Amino acid sequence: MQIQDLPYSDPGVPDARSGPRLLWWLGRNQLGGQCRALLWGMLHFASVCALPFCVGLAVQAAVDRSPRRLALTGGLMLLCGTAIAVGDTFLHRAAVTNWITAAARLQQLLARKAAYLGSALTRRVAAGEVVTVSTGDVEKLGWFVEAVSRFTAAALTVVVVCVALVVYQPALGVVVAVGLPVVALAVLPLLPRATSRADVQREKAGRATELASDTVAGLRVLRGIGGEDLFLDRYRRASQEVRHAAVRSARMWSVISALQVLLPGLLLIVVVLRGVQLAREGRITVGELVTVYSAVMIVNYPLRHFQEIAMAYSFSRPSAQRAARVLSLERLTDIEGSRATELPGGDLFDPATGLRVPAQGFTAVVCGDPDLAGRLADRLGGHAPEPGLSVLLGGVPLDELSLDQARTAVLVQDKDPVLLSGTLRELLDVPASGTVRAEDALAAAQCADVLDALVQGSLDASDPMDARITERGRSLSGGQRQRLALARSLVADPEVLVLDEPTSAVDSHTEARIADGLRRLRSGRTTVVLTSSPLLLDRADEVVFLHEGEVAATGRHRELIGTEPRYRAVVTRETEDEQRQAAAMETAAPPPPQGRPDLSEGAPLLGALEPLEEIEESA
Repeated sequence: MQIQDLPYSDPGVPDARSGPRLLWWLGRNQLGGQCRALLWGMLHFASVCALPFCVGLAVQAAVDRSPRRLALTGGLMLLCGTAIAVGDTFLHRAAVTNWITAAARLQQLLARKAAYLGSALTRRVAAGEVVTVSTGDVEKLGWFVEAVSRFTAAALTVVVVCVALVVYQPALGVVVAVGLPVVALAVLPLLPRATSRADVQREKAGRATELASDTVAGLRVLRGIGGEDLFLDRYRRASQEVRHAAVRSARMWSVISALQVLLPGLLLIVVVLRGVQLAREGRITVGELVTVYSAVMIVNYPLRHFQEIAMAYSFSRPSAQRAARVLSLERLTDIEGSRATELPGGDLFDPATGLRVPAQGFTAVVCGDPDLAGRLADRLGGHAPEPGLSVLLGGVPLDELSLDQARTAVLVQDKDPVLLSGTLRELLDVPASGTVRAEDALAAAQCADVLDALVQGSLDASDPMDARITERGRSLSGGQRQRLALARSLVADPEVLVLDEPTSAVDSHTEARIADGLRRLRSGRTTVVLTSSPLLLDRADEVVFLHEGEVAATGRHRELIGTEPRYRAVVTRETEDEQRQAAAMETAAPPPPQGRPDLSEGAPLLGALEPLEEIEESA
């Protein structure tokens, strides 16, 4: 696999049972690249380690005054130098290719998993963890995958050098053959502690990053309540904890690095002392002593890769565990579906709450618990928390449909919709029926001021559709983001549209116009709005009130206000004391005069409708 061939047509099915298994799977799927890096690494390291032998031969040729051998040795050194340059160039190329292709494979797998799980991903894994896995962890895993081949080449080269020294000069070669494994493996007892300290550092760094992200995302709110200093102090403390953890981790790695310098130095001293003694005894020549001495010095270069592979594994192990945790997530329902059928239509029924939404109607649902509303929206969109709780559309369970069919039939707009960066034209370029034009959707969502703001913020765009939207729409207010997201949902024009608090961040005047536009544009389609806004509730064909997870009342908004105290408490935000006072007033109300209609039951209704009439007049 070459870089120009990316992305993969099929990244494969990963072994996500554990972090080490995922690392092994990534390496196994790049055997070709690993073998190329191994061969080029062997050429490079072997050529580097062959230089001492050439130097020894050259010194001995000079001592023996042999121009012919000296010239031959010079040719060998030239050949080794050429092999070093060629091997290093192609080793670097192969290593970088392995790194990038491994990271690209993992990114494709994560993107595929995110598309497969949909909104369920962030409910099962923290959004910050998903971002960490798809950015920093991907780089660390790619680093380990490419480092394996270089480490293998370095280890084989060290073995070859030890064998060659034993054959070339047994008296000193045995010392080197015994000492080099000790030097290479002496740092192993320190690795667990270094790894644990590195894990602590990454954990604290992740918390600091999450705190910084939350602060940036809520900067406008923090400025409104004067909380910048509070969050700044929190981030300052978190960053200091990261610094302390990084210093502790660096100390351990510095000890390992120091040992990697100290132990080879001690081995070199032992070799020199023993070699000088043997040379005085006449058992070795000067050239052999220089050869062994130079070989011990040069072999430190491949030995550094032992430390690198240890660091790469210690950093990639927790990253692989996080990636495996994300990649092992599965949908509760089959993406292909278990029922081959036409796209269903009809009433929408939720067996968990007993909610029934009539087809082609505008239904509003009131929940006293926002978490209950969020779970209901998930179920209505086909994301049941467990098997057996699937919503029925026209009598067909959504979890028995294929994922494409379910998403075509029902579209859910979350309470906090996300706007992707790009132009407004690209934002509204979504799978759609083609019935609703973008201009009509923007008008229904009351986006005129949003278009003006986008044009003013884009110097090179005169057409609002070509104006760019920043990441997550951060340059827009919360209400503007909500209206653009609503326009995007209206353009899609699904058979069933579920909106969770679509107007919570807009003013009452705009909300009233949005309610009218929504009702007009969705005529003939099924629309479900989870809200407690009187303006939206008053325009719904039917209002369903959920209490403690079950349907408690159904009717028109004005009827429920007068007949259902619990509904009235949720919609008007009445406190318990206010409810008791209202009940007492109803009980103590005098009977109506003779000859006049009995309005004792309607009096509370009229009193509750007065604020609604004022809202409508102001709208």
